[in-house]
Amino acid sequence: MSKTKDALYNILKGGFLVEKDAQKNWGFIIFLTGLALLMIASSHEIDQKVQKIATLNKQKRELRSKFVATRSDLMKLKMESTIKKELEKNGFYSYSTPPKKIKVKIRN
Repeated sequence: MSKTKDALYNILKGGFLVEKDAQKNWGFIIFLTGLALLMIASSHEIDQKVQKIATLNKQKRELRSKFVATRSDLMKLKMESTIKKELEKNGFYSYSTPPKKIKVKIRN
């Protein structure tokens, strides 16, 4: 067998884990496993944040549409014709002639 085949065969058999210098190899494997677990946890956390951002954006759009609808209703209620109608329902009527200004003269 060639040197490359021997090295590959040794890796597949796991011989590098039981050799004399296996402690270094085990340390490296544990380090790589820790990094892999850290990467998996990080990706899960990022997925949760992305889902939360999507939920908050949806809520923002809903609240914005509710705000626009409420502002539109308010503008309709502030119109003079709407106010006149509401006052007429309560017994208040507007005059057809405008009010006159009364001037009071004070004599010294």
